[in-house]
Amino acid sequence: MAVSGFEGFEKRLELRFFNDSITNNNPMGLRLIDFESLDQVLNEVQCTVVSAVANHSFDAYVLSESSLFIYPTKIIIKTCGTTQLLKSIRPLIHLARNVNLTLRACRYSRGSFIFPNSQPFPYTSFEDEVVIVEESLPKSLRYRKASVMTPSNSNPSRAWHVFTASADVEPDESLVVVEVCMTELDRVNARSFFRRKGDEGNSDSAGKEMTRLSGIDMINANAFICDFAFDPCGYSMNGVDGDRYSTIHVTPEDGFSYASFECGLSLYDGGQGDIAEVLARAIDVFRPGCVSIATTYNGEDYDHEVTKRVERVLAKKLGLKCRSRLMDEFPGSGTVVYQSFTPRRK
Repeated sequence: MAVSGFEGFEKRLELRFFNDSITNNNPMGLRLIDFESLDQVLNEVQCTVVSAVANHSFDAYVLSESSLFIYPTKIIIKTCGTTQLLKSIRPLIHLARNVNLTLRACRYSRGSFIFPNSQPFPYTSFEDEVVIVEESLPKSLRYRKASVMTPSNSNPSRAWHVFTASADVEPDESLVVVEVCMTELDRVNARSFFRRKGDEGNSDSAGKEMTRLSGIDMINANAFICDFAFDPCGYSMNGVDGDRYSTIHVTPEDGFSYASFECGLSLYDGGQGDIAEVLARAIDVFRPGCVSIATTYNGEDYDHEVTKRVERVLAKKLGLKCRSRLMDEFPGSGTVVYQSFTPRRK
């Protein structure tokens, strides 16, 4: 393990707003926030926009450190490295108020950092992070819970951290969000995310080549992919498929290699097999030595059969054995299932 390197593990913030103001006269909601204002928020977080795409449902930005998605009543921002993500909460709530939207729920989540001692305050302690988040939120979000989900057969470096706050005790969105964190990437597969000689000046073509060579374009063939290649290595992409997003971020350097995959989907619009098959395709791109999957069931009831199917498919197709499975419930924010996998040989 390197003494210090780039921190791949992301911090993730999701803010959801009441949709009372979303009418025929104002269907855009948060998408009306001007880019200059967003840029100022990102400056506070210590990242910038490097690429963007939009469709009729949402706007997707690839950042210098991960991604930002803006829907009419929802913002998702995840940032890696030593970024100051929590500094975005107050200004984003303020910008939403300017377009007549009121905060309904907040979720902050992250894995365990590879280089925790390199993080600035408050990210050296989840307790400190929770204090900052709580101080940034209105008192109307009274249903609150913080949880550190730590597998009993693992050290704390495998923990999943979640804080939620909601104005309502019932979840407001029928969507399943899947967050996959992968470390110890296969060295051969990781080579796809290093720039080749001669393409140093063209991030656009280099990103497209990484997408094709790695097989990322086959995870969801229906998605439009907005990709970006970093110099000398590293990769980010946002996938846009109707009202569904997906995103991948890769730090390929040996010793602290990391990749993440995240998507939002419904269990019932394409069969329950979808989640397991999509995850198998995404994880197979990287062939990691360690995988964790956090699945958040917002408005949809937790489905144990889906969890078991994911475990069966990953075992059969990729030889990954589920080493632990934890579950926790969050008032107004649904259920989180946290699974850890390693190859059977380990």
